[in-house]
Amino acid sequence: MGNLTKTQIEQLAEHCENAELKAYEITKITDDFPDMTYEDAFDIQWEMRRRKEARGTKIVGMKMGLTSWAKMAQMGVEHPCYGFLADYFSVPDGGEIKIDELIHPKIEAELAFVTKAPLKGPGVHIADVLRATDFVMPAVEVIDSRYKDFKFDLKSVIADNSSSSRFVAGGTMAKAEDLDLKNIGVVMEINGEVVQVGAGAAVLGHPASSVAMLANMLGERGEEIPAGTFIMIGAITAAVQVNKGDSFTVRYQDLGTVSGKFV
Repeated sequence: MGNLTKTQIEQLAEHCENAELKAYEITKITDDFPDMTYEDAFDIQWEMRRRKEARGTKIVGMKMGLTSWAKMAQMGVEHPCYGFLADYFSVPDGGEIKIDELIHPKIEAELAFVTKAPLKGPGVHIADVLRATDFVMPAVEVIDSRYKDFKFDLKSVIADNSSSSRFVAGGTMAKAEDLDLKNIGVVMEINGEVVQVGAGAAVLGHPASSVAMLANMLGERGEEIPAGTFIMIGAITAAVQVNKGDSFTVRYQDLGTVSGKFV
């Protein structure tokens, strides 16, 4: 159950969203609301989503965060979190990302699943996800926590739309059955230098597990993943900080590359 009032949820959604839209840091909201629950945190996120849609912003997908066992252990949390992707988060492959619109961005190599059938929890598992997947494509997420020094707890990060800010999807698509998703290799380069390598299994043991978990978490709110949804599954590599002028290229086994530049 939630402990915050509807008014507090609306005010916190506005507070977190203003920090995102105007690119300034805030302190983690659990400092001021220590009694807030996970339900409150998601209520704030859904209220932020509602605010965007009311202004004509389209929601173009979903993302999972904290999807590595190591990251969950490091954060002391039992499960990942999700966020939504707004239309203006999308940057074309090879495009420019304006760093002044962000606070302290980092990039993560990910994969995206696009569904062809709805998925509704509880009880969704890997086989359901693979059956409902239309295709898989490479993607890079630019995460940018609004919290000072990137310091937060899980409830605060959920309320901040799980640090979502920008993403770049690659132009190569493949059927899930044509990829070895568990072992798919990824190499991230910044300014031509290799900074991270990883494999699909870094995401909850198998990338499709992340989509299953999203469906089950949404199911707790009576929501589902509709057919045709673009879902970023969480980081295959650690997040790497970027600076103005940096170019990045991420190479994916069997899925080409995704690149961009911070200007």
